Amino acid sequence: MAGEKGFIGSIDQGTTSTRFIIYDHDARAVASHQVEFTQFYPEAGWVEHDPMEILESVKVCIAKALDKATADGHNVDGGLKAIGLTDQRETTVVWSKSTGLPLHKAIVWMDARTSSICRRLEKELSGGRSHFVESCGLPISTYFSAMKLLWLMENIDAVKEGIKKGDAIFGTIDTWLIWNMTGGSNGGLHVTDVTNASRTMLMNLKTLTWDEDTIKTLGIPAEILPKIVSNSEVIGEICKGWPIPGIKIAGCLGDQHAAMLGQACKKGEAKSTYGTGAFILLNTGEVPIKSGHGLLTTLSYKLGPQAKTNYALEGSIAIAGAAVQWLRDSLGIIKSASEIEDLAAMVESTGGVYFVPAFNGLFAPWWREDARGVCIGITRFTNKSHIARAVLESMCFQVKDVLDSMNKDAGEKGSLDNERGEFLLRVDGGATANNLLMQIQADLMGTPVVRPVDIETTALGAAYAAGLAVGFWKEEDIFESGEKSKNSKVFRPAMEEATRKKKVESWCKAVERTFDLADLSL
Repeated sequence: MAGEKGFIGSIDQGTTSTRFIIYDHDARAVASHQVEFTQFYPEAGWVEHDPMEILESVKVCIAKALDKATADGHNVDGGLKAIGLTDQRETTVVWSKSTGLPLHKAIVWMDARTSSICRRLEKELSGGRSHFVESCGLPISTYFSAMKLLWLMENIDAVKEGIKKGDAIFGTIDTWLIWNMTGGSNGGLHVTDVTNASRTMLMNLKTLTWDEDTIKTLGIPAEILPKIVSNSEVIGEICKGWPIPGIKIAGCLGDQHAAMLGQACKKGEAKSTYGTGAFILLNTGEVPIKSGHGLLTTLSYKLGPQAKTNYALEGSIAIAGAAVQWLRDSLGIIKSASEIEDLAAMVESTGGVYFVPAFNGLFAPWWREDARGVCIGITRFTNKSHIARAVLESMCFQVKDVLDSMNKDAGEKGSLDNERGEFLLRVDGGATANNLLMQIQADLMGTPVVRPVDIETTALGAAYAAGLAVGFWKEEDIFESGEKSKNSKVFRPAMEEATRKKKVESWCKAVERTFDLADLSL
């Protein structure tokens, strides 16, 4: 990559951990630090985070990564040009702008407590579940921030009081971090970016502003909402009290959009990120495409205040890597997540076992909040290796379901075919280090899967956005560099078509068994 000497930092604030990665001008990671933080499960289907703990995790990661880089001989203190930020989307915080303290724990994107609010709105509003789709591209669902904000407004006295007094403000995690990093209660900037805003249900996809009709219909006061900015522009400077005061915050994207940029996905190209959940996005260019097959219309990115907006079709899967964590933490079948590959490889198939991780319902393309997890096809022959392999297959089947819907919506394969006439799915995220998982994915899709050398493309995307804003990189450095793809690993399908077809039919049967189970008595 052509570019000046120096470094760009990237905060990657995820669902289960925070990391800070420092990149050089060749987009190589020179140092990083990662910290896990507490997950709170106060009731079945509820998931919360402590915003103060997240804040502290970011501080620790920045300080430790800087120490590591310095110890390795890198002059980061004098050479850090800017930082970018990427975050778990939809997770909702309301806090006091006078004290800087949260008025409740953050309600996480996968939390399902708002199902009764969703059902009520579906009955009350003329458009039912799709009432806001025309403006925001999203159905009414527990997934999105607006529903979580309504729950806080209706159920938490401190939030009601704070709004009444004009002291409460709302934000997703990016907003919470930027406000604190630029001064907090002493003049912190209350902003979000277009991609995070697009996941609230409150932003108009065409105007990229808060939709007046939507916030009026839902009774959300406009004054508690942050200002919306692009993904690549100088937002502000980091204040004293942080490890890198005076450094510019110059890029901000929701995690899946950052991965799109990190993978350099242009119009017609798709990527799948495997993390706690799995998220498949197809860049549809400058025109938002309305889905007829259960997908969401959202943004890819907007790389500057005057830049054109790239839109996307997205399929979101609630439980992917989280199912592996469940095997580890709740069942004790494995001691670490990395063990699942060896355990699953001990058998050549699942032995007829199908696992559907509908722990809190199913997202795309099914959208069934009444679904709950099932494991079927169990016999005396079944052992823990079969279960482990079925968990890996469940991740891949869900991705295939979404890609099938994308193909229908886009009217053609979701990427420019290569010289072999193949559709290539770009993949990233921690779980993609599992070679067996990637081979299963290729087998079940019947098309190749491409894994880059650097699988942490989310953090890289946020770094790219910041680097573009301060002139550290140019767009052609990112989108026209062939170096990254040269070293990618390609997994090609090895499964017979007849076997694939039979397995997909069995998977669909298993999915249907998950429906209407939310009210099972204890």
